[in-house]
Amino acid sequence: MLDLEIITDKVRELAVKTGAFLREERISFNRDRVEEKNSHDYVSYVDKESERRIVARLSEILPEAGFIAEEGSGYHGEEEYCWVVDPLDGTTNYIHNTAPYCVSIALRNKKELLIGVVYEVCRDECYWAWKGSKAYLNGEEIHVSDVCNMDTAFIALGFPYNYKVYKPMALRLVQELYGNVGGLRLQGAAAAEICYIAAGRFEARIESNLGPWDIAAGALILMQAGGKVSDFEGGDTFYSGHQVLATNGKLHNELLKVVKQRVD
Repeated sequence: MLDLEIITDKVRELAVKTGAFLREERISFNRDRVEEKNSHDYVSYVDKESERRIVARLSEILPEAGFIAEEGSGYHGEEEYCWVVDPLDGTTNYIHNTAPYCVSIALRNKKELLIGVVYEVCRDECYWAWKGSKAYLNGEEIHVSDVCNMDTAFIALGFPYNYKVYKPMALRLVQELYGNVGGLRLQGAAAAEICYIAAGRFEARIESNLGPWDIAAGALILMQAGGKVSDFEGGDTFYSGHQVLATNGKLHNELLKVVKQRVD
């Protein structure tokens, strides 16, 4: 049986070390070495090197685990355990030297998430949790907010790269929420923003057309902090990243009503 606390400690160390690499590379970052994977969806040499380092170290920590990683490193087949890795969540922010961006690492088995670690580089903040634990930020226990009124809710939206599919939904969310909640923000790093809900800074975040690496670690941290994550129907397919509604729990049902009115 895995000792999740010990493994989490090792992953935390790796995430912070990788964040230091990202921070150092940002000083002399070369935008000429950025590639466009899809329209407005970028990858840099820093993403690739960060992922290579993470996969190499995680392979030492748990050799029997497979990988689901954004840039395609590692291998995932029928392994009992699987690492879910985003070596640089918020690549567009990173390219433009804008906060936030982070390292996101999760471990899951075939049924559920087991470990989540997110290191937000710009604020030097490491969030973590494992199954059955509390949620932590730099060693201090964190909890979601008690806000239960939409009028005072601070909500993050995500606008994915697949704008042709998501644009009707994005417009509807702005129409429904703008002026009816305490504030709306677009920050561009799903993993970090979900952790901000866990720490009580936001009450919710809404986006779809993500990858599992964008949300796996943050989702576990948020749930262990007392929050809730679902798809837009209230189900558990959010693990895929296709639809993700992350909240402090108090506003989840009310926001489900909003996203269920989406334009398909």
